[in-house]
Amino acid sequence: MAGHFEATPGGGAAVALDEVEISILRSLAVQLLELIGPGDTPAEGEDPLAALFTEGPSKPPSDPALARLFPDAYGGPDGSAQQEKSEEELRELSAEFRRFTENDLRSRKREDALAVVRTLDALSPAGGGGAVLTLTADECRSWLGSLNDLRLTIGTRLEVSDEDEGEDGSLYRLPDSDPRKPMVMAYLWLGALQETLVESLMP
Repeated sequence: MAGHFEATPGGGAAVALDEVEISILRSLAVQLLELIGPGDTPAEGEDPLAALFTEGPSKPPSDPALARLFPDAYGGPDGSAQQEKSEEELRELSAEFRRFTENDLRSRKREDALAVVRTLDALSPAGGGGAVLTLTADECRSWLGSLNDLRLTIGTRLEVSDEDEGEDGSLYRLPDSDPRKPMVMAYLWLGALQETLVESLMP
């Protein structure tokens, strides 16, 4: 179980983490929360139901990492919609879609990251400082979402391409003196956690 997730009864999963790994995961999840932002809370006296229908932003975020987490819905490469509509029409469609979905998407990503922090905070480390993290099925889904968001964010910061990630890619050949090395190692480790979590949830 050390270093990778294994299935548990009831559709959950478990992984053994040492003290350093717990600290890194928690720190990354907190930084993701800070990047996503606190979200809008209903003002005093405001109807919470009405707040659900509050319009969000219509333009993509200026931060490349946030733009990767909240991409435009239309106009992707080789998409059929792009062949049939002009760039102006695609921008309008994306803006409309973003207005009514981004707030909800941010809220979901925020809840996923919070679930990571809460489950890590609930751990009781053993004598050596490590602990076994055991997740329910619902917590597994939150972890999968947050691990994916963390990889997208770090990958954007590192400007990672598909070629970089292959077994012979540049990510695996960085010298120890490269200042990107610690973040690259975290990126690859998160990918391994994500992969084994997916495998543990497969029937």
